[in-house]
Amino acid sequence: MVAASPQQAPSINDFNIVAKLGTGSYSEVFKVTRKSDNQTYALKKVSLENLSQKEQENALNEVRILASIQHENIIGYKESFIDQGKTLCIVMDYASDGDLYQKIVKHKKEKTFFTDDQIWRTLIGSLQALACFHDLKIFHRDIKSANIFLDKKGTALLGDLNVSKVAK
Repeated sequence: MVAASPQQAPSINDFNIVAKLGTGSYSEVFKVTRKSDNQTYALKKVSLENLSQKEQENALNEVRILASIQHENIIGYKESFIDQGKTLCIVMDYASDGDLYQKIVKHKKEKTFFTDDQIWRTLIGSLQALACFHDLKIFHRDIKSANIFLDKKGTALLGDLNVSKVAK
C-alpha cells in the first residue's frame, strides 16, 4: 500500500501574476492565473508586517466572512494562505469587467451614459448583496463604487470586506 502524499499548502508560487488591478490602504490586488488549472482569479495581498493588531484582525475577518458566504452578488472566495509568514493572500473570483468606479470614470471621460438596464442591474444586484449581508447581521461599512465589481455578464458583485463587522 502506498501512503498518500500530504497536500502541499498553497503559496504565491502556485500563481502567475498577470496584472495589478489596484491598491488599497493595506493591500494590493492582482489578476492571477493558477498554474495547476490555468483558471483566472483575483489575488489580494495584505502585508501583515506594518499592521496594528486591530488591522490584522480586520484582514482575517475579511477571510472569515468571505469564506462563509456564497451569493450570486458577493465576490466569491476560493482560498487564502499566509505567504512567507508576512503576507495574507486571499484568492477570489475575478470580476472581468472591473469595478463600477472605473466604469463611471470611463463614461465621464467619453461623455457617454449607462443604459437603464445597466443601472437597474447594478442597483438591484448591489442591494441583493447588501440584503444577504444584513440577513447574516454583517455590516459592510465601505460601500462605494470601487467596491462594486462587475463580471462579464454585467452582474454586480459586492466585495472588499476588510472593515465589515458582524453584529453581536
